[in-house]
Amino acid sequence: MSATTPTGPWAGSDFQEPPRTPGGVALCGACRAAGSCRLGVEHERLDEDGAARFELSCPREQEGGPDVAHGGWTAAVLDDCLGHLPLLHRVLSVTAELSVSFVKPVPVGRPLEVRAWVEKREGRRWYIAGEMVLLPTRAVLARASGIWVTRDRGHFDRHQEWLAQQDTGGEAQ
Repeated sequence: MSATTPTGPWAGSDFQEPPRTPGGVALCGACRAAGSCRLGVEHERLDEDGAARFELSCPREQEGGPDVAHGGWTAAVLDDCLGHLPLLHRVLSVTAELSVSFVKPVPVGRPLEVRAWVEKREGRRWYIAGEMVLLPTRAVLARASGIWVTRDRGHFDRHQEWLAQQDTGGEAQ
C-alpha cells in the first residue's frame, strides 16, 4: 500500500521535486493540503556554500507562554528545516535523531531565520546542525543537531505493514 495525500502519491526513492510555496518552501503532506507551511516557514533557499536558510516567524497559534513560542514548535521547526537540507540537495531522507538546545525564548510573530549545514556525511547518514536566530540582531534562540538517513522507496510501505501488524496484535518491534 503506497502512502498518498489528498493531492497524490508521495515521492519514492526516485527524487521528485516536491510542491513548493511561492517562497520556495517544500511542503509536507499536511502542508500540501493546506497550501502553505503550517509552521510559519515563508522562504527557503540553498546557499552557494551548501547550507540552507529559512525565513519564518512563529504563528500566534503556536504560542506556549505570553508572546513566546511553544518549545514543541521550536523543535518541530528545527526538525523540518534541518531535514529540508538533504531535500534541497535532491535527496529524500527521514529524521533518525534530533537534539535541541533552547537558548532563549522564541518570540511569537517576530522575524526569525534558521540556518542549517551538513557537518559530515557517512553513507546514507547526514549529520546536520543548525540554529534559529532573531532578526535583525541575529541573537541565537535555539540550536539543533541530528542525523537524517537517506530513505529508500519502501520506507513508508514498511511502516504501513508494521502498523497493520500492531492493529492485529502482531510483532511489537
